[in-house]
Amino acid sequence: MAKARNILFIMFDQLRWDYLSCYGHPHLHTPNIDRLAAKGVRFTRAYIQSPICGSSRMSTYTGRYVHSHGASWNGIPLKVGEMTMGDHLRKAGMDCWLVGKTHMRADAEGMARLGLEPDSLIGARVAECGFDVFERDDGMLPEGPDGYYDPDGAKEYNRYLREKGYQSDNPWHDFANSGLDEDGNVLSGWFLKNAPEPANIAEEDSETPYLTGRGMAFMERHQGPWCCHLSYIKPHWPYIVPEPYASMYGPEHVLPVNRSEAERQSAHPVLKAFMDTKVGEAFSRQDVREAVIPAYMGLIKQADDQMGRLFKWLEETGRDKDTMIVLTSDHGDFLGDHWMGEKTFFHDASTKVPLIIYDPSPQADATRGMVCDALVESIDLAPTFVEVAGGQVASHILEGESLLPILHGQRSETLRDYVICEYDYSASPVAEKLNADVREAVMFMIATKRWKLIHCEGGYRPILFDLENDPQELVDLGDSEEHAAIIDQLYDHLFAWARRPAQRTTRSAEQLIEMRTKSRGRGVVLGIYDENDAPLELTVKYRGRKAKPYKDYLQKG
Repeated sequence: MAKARNILFIMFDQLRWDYLSCYGHPHLHTPNIDRLAAKGVRFTRAYIQSPICGSSRMSTYTGRYVHSHGASWNGIPLKVGEMTMGDHLRKAGMDCWLVGKTHMRADAEGMARLGLEPDSLIGARVAECGFDVFERDDGMLPEGPDGYYDPDGAKEYNRYLREKGYQSDNPWHDFANSGLDEDGNVLSGWFLKNAPEPANIAEEDSETPYLTGRGMAFMERHQGPWCCHLSYIKPHWPYIVPEPYASMYGPEHVLPVNRSEAERQSAHPVLKAFMDTKVGEAFSRQDVREAVIPAYMGLIKQADDQMGRLFKWLEETGRDKDTMIVLTSDHGDFLGDHWMGEKTFFHDASTKVPLIIYDPSPQADATRGMVCDALVESIDLAPTFVEVAGGQVASHILEGESLLPILHGQRSETLRDYVICEYDYSASPVAEKLNADVREAVMFMIATKRWKLIHCEGGYRPILFDLENDPQELVDLGDSEEHAAIIDQLYDHLFAWARRPAQRTTRSAEQLIEMRTKSRGRGVVLGIYDENDAPLELTVKYRGRKAKPYKDYLQKG
């Protein structure tokens, strides 16, 4: 074992924390990810900063809360001035590369204002969330009457599929994410009824094996130290998977849904609006769950098999000896729990994610196989990586904390008392349903190990869950007078978090402390009545000076 020289940062998309066997799923066996957990530390209270792809990832990549970086929904650009993981790591001497998805939208207006050309080195990094790009694949090429959702989606992957013989104007859809009937009709994966169909593609050509191969190709060609963000597209919808995974699971493997009729009937108005969306109504049906969840499980089983392929290759090439491996997800998936689908609310099904970290260094030997229930946030990864790279954590910019002390057995808890998650739904149809002003269509979650409070702007009462006595989050105590003191305490925490100087990023704490007295040595002597009231060395430039009356200097007329 040697000190970690490189970092392999693996992120899955929409992978629920409890859909791995090492996190307790009774039917979905994931031995390769479990083996990674046995070699590292598995965190059980890892929370994201926003329950949607784009803003969650922007928090992970910047190490900052959504309130700080401002990219609060999919398609909202990350401000051109925001520093990212890549900026911090390169300063510490470590390259930072992307293989896969970021869901990042460049701040084109800001770049143009500053004269940053997208094809320049700096401009390209700013446009790609701080990464150097080996291959970007956001994995989404849906097409509607108004055109493509993302014209650049699956660009290289589609080229690969065409070279392999998959003839179509969009093989990503027609083969990788659709089935086929006996008459040759494409059964689109967008329609949930088709989830049980096997995707019409050779398994080795589907998205997850393809990206695994691209990640291995990157590591084969690059000398360290590097951070490789291997960012998978699945098990995100469309929910469809090729054989043999399409047949591995059936309705008998679908876990009982976590919801209650009382929960629905007494739902908070904002929560009710999310329950009543089209996707919420769909996943409230058991036939939809029985169609989709086996495919979702198949996608995860395929992902685990690809982790086996990847980890075996790392071991055979010796790269496992000096590479930290981090495995996580950008958010979860409700799958019908709490009468919802998708991920855009604050229950643990969405906001809690798997996080497993393997550190090859001898300092981590004492924690191998450890399960840690510390309160962890996705923003903790950036400062952790900076420390691994040997850099100084810019704590005035990075709002998380390094997890190395936990990985090395120096601490069992983080320094925080609560975690924060935010959601801005102002661009969502839910805002229209609630007739919410764009400044009111925002929500905040603050959670301790015992309590979870959800604040919705717009004059609504809070939502409160007792995570100790109601771990399924079915009973909302937000209007309980008995819990008023708890609610007040959590609001105090939320207010303290909101008051933090998050935008003060151009000066470090050390610089600010130095500035407290620096001006005194540069001639600023405010409040001094008599020269003898100040130290001589501070006013030496103002003593013993001579000058003539100003009239003597005026030119005679």
